[in-house]
Amino acid sequence: MVRRLYGSAELQERLGVSRARVVQIISRPDFPEPFDRLAGGAVWLVEDVEAWITKHRPHQARDADPDEC
Repeated sequence: MVRRLYGSAELQERLGVSRARVVQIISRPDFPEPFDRLAGGAVWLVEDVEAWITKHRPHQARDADPDEC
């Protein structure tokens, strides 16, 4: 089974925010717990992050309707 993961660089790109903002976002109590912590940093399951985006940033959800934003 292939697991798709986001590291902090992928979160920065996906959310369109700075590195400092990613640190703030991942520190939120409602942000998913990391799937694992590696030498290069924490990683999150894509499906966990996408579910969080759908709930907390619906305008950035993958299936967001641009006409509704």
